Amino acid sequence: MASLSNFAKKNLNNIVKPFGQTDVLLLYALAGEKLKKYLKDRELASKIWIPSGNIPYVIKRGSKLEPLFVDDLIKAVTVEFLKIRSKKNLGSAKDEITDLQKNVWQYFVPRKLADFFYATNHEGTGKPIDRIFFDLDRGKNISIEQAQETVKTFVQVIEEDRELEKLLGNVDPLICWTGNSFHVFIFLDQAKPNSFYEKYFQYSKNEPEASFTGRWAKKTSEKTKLKVMGGHEKEDNYINIDPSQTPSGKLCRIPLGSLHMKDAKTIDGISIPITKKILEEKNLADKFKKYTARDVIENLDELVKILPKKFR
Repeated sequence: MASLSNFAKKNLNNIVKPFGQTDVLLLYALAGEKLKKYLKDRELASKIWIPSGNIPYVIKRGSKLEPLFVDDLIKAVTVEFLKIRSKKNLGSAKDEITDLQKNVWQYFVPRKLADFFYATNHEGTGKPIDRIFFDLDRGKNISIEQAQETVKTFVQVIEEDRELEKLLGNVDPLICWTGNSFHVFIFLDQAKPNSFYEKYFQYSKNEPEASFTGRWAKKTSEKTKLKVMGGHEKEDNYINIDPSQTPSGKLCRIPLGSLHMKDAKTIDGISIPITKKILEEKNLADKFKKYTARDVIENLDELVKILPKKFR
């Protein structure tokens, strides 16, 4: 990885165009190196944006293709591989690359932008879980500033919940900027059956306060005076606190280094982990929207320190 890192340092203005053509793999291999412990045995996935046609994007994932893991990605991506991808398609390059590189190519194709996802609690259904994932989804007319206030209060509500403390002990939620909104994670010391999620965190529209999610959403709404609700059904002027991507078989954006796309040609953000202290800052939206792939590469060592210690 050292030679790839050196190559990136010499091409900081071209992190997503290392040889003149769009290619996300330089960024994603370097981010993956820092996320080895975080992603370890999780199947990787991508959302490839299509510039023209009726389908705006396609999802590539381990339930449909040969599974791809972070160690595979790190091993496959070399400067020479990136150079080949800038000049050829997979068919014409197949004799020059390894089987591992061919699989990586399927997930992240050259000359197209792609988000970087992973299976939150593995592929498949009904498997044990060891992380709870909340997506704070902004409905129409909800600003980033309002989402910032919501996530700040939401984390405070989690940390103040004595019932959760009895269930899990002290928790230290991880907060991430997605490129457009926020994610919050609770990591479990031991894997729990899927029924644990269903009992304590799954949101029910019929019984909204039966789960932590519903109760926390209500308290967050009361404290912020904003319209906050649980679940994934978007409504204008509301912020959704959605835990539904927690179970196995669901996908999540990587916490550090995933591009966020407005459309097939436009990058409008990038994911980074953030601290509670950062959430106190003003004009955070402007700061985050200016953050680029170059900024991530230049600050990788510092950004990864925001992750929980066991993942560094």
